[in-house]
Amino acid sequence: MAKKSMIARESKRQKLVELYAEKRAEVKSRVTNPELGMEEQFQAMLELQKFPRDSSPSRGRNRCGLTGRSRGYYRKFGLSRNKLREVIMRGEAPGVVKSSW
Repeated sequence: MAKKSMIARESKRQKLVELYAEKRAEVKSRVTNPELGMEEQFQAMLELQKFPRDSSPSRGRNRCGLTGRSRGYYRKFGLSRNKLREVIMRGEAPGVVKSSW
């Protein structure tokens, strides 16, 4: 089980990402627009840097839905490898069978 503070930090980051998503997209489009002059692009870049760091979606970390573990995360199931194994052994994951060769 991950620390509750880490899980809370991730949820706070996710809320910030959702809050600033539209504003960041608008400013980012101005930064990458080749039709604008260099000075205008530079001003847009400075404006983008003034947003909170945690409002960037790339700062998010995938975490297990049951335990909050960040390592060994499987996107398809939203679980870490440990909990995914338990879920599969109980037969609760659809379409997954134990491998043997």
